[in-house]
Amino acid sequence: MRKGATAPRARMPSAAMARAQEQSHDEPTFPMRINKYLAWKKYETRRGADELIETGQVFINGKRAELGTKVLAQDIVEVKRKGAQKKLVYFAYHKPRGVLTHSAGEGETDIAQEIDIPGVFPVGRLDKDTDGLIILTNDGRITERLLHPRFEHDKEYLVVTKEPLRSSFKKNMEAGVRIEYEMTKPCKVKILDEQSFRVTLTEGKKHQIRRMCVALFQEVKHLTRVRVMNVELKNLKSGAYRPIEGKELATFLVSLDLA
Repeated sequence: MRKGATAPRARMPSAAMARAQEQSHDEPTFPMRINKYLAWKKYETRRGADELIETGQVFINGKRAELGTKVLAQDIVEVKRKGAQKKLVYFAYHKPRGVLTHSAGEGETDIAQEIDIPGVFPVGRLDKDTDGLIILTNDGRITERLLHPRFEHDKEYLVVTKEPLRSSFKKNMEAGVRIEYEMTKPCKVKILDEQSFRVTLTEGKKHQIRRMCVALFQEVKHLTRVRVMNVELKNLKSGAYRPIEGKELATFLVSLDLA
């Protein structure tokens, strides 16, 4: 932003206004599409911003914004909400083995069929044969900030192998493993016994742990995700869920730069 320019602002409830003054991990480049601007200000996802624009709730310099309108650094952006705002909710869910995260086919079951919480969706995926922790929410802002590789948030897994672990397994796993044409990032491994270990990753390639193990001449027997950032599975039974709230939620949102 040039010296002396007026910082862009959005008129929102006080808590949202405070969040809007904080910059994201990326420096803004103006002119910026209005939906990207509102997402950058952590006020909405781009899709959610488009819905606000389409329903006439977004104004730029006093005029109704249109889809695709671009914002300049000195522009004043106002969001005038209509009706009651939805309450944002967050849950820790223990996905059972055999349940798909999304889009079940004939004879299959997915999370949406297993839970009775209206309006929420799972953030990210777990393989059908993997059980463990997955976050459920109606807050669309969470998805990119939790899953995009540049943020590098911890996810911890408990792994049981079919055969005893090789003596070099920990060293080679932690250093990063070549799977097909790419190297995985370094990770943390804690050996529990001759056939089980915990691993903490900061990325989430498809079937990553299973593929890493195969590359190191091991085969996974059972895989459970036990932690996402500060949210832990603990003793949550398979198929059960619990609300994420209080200090746990506050820490989670601060870590995602959303509070």
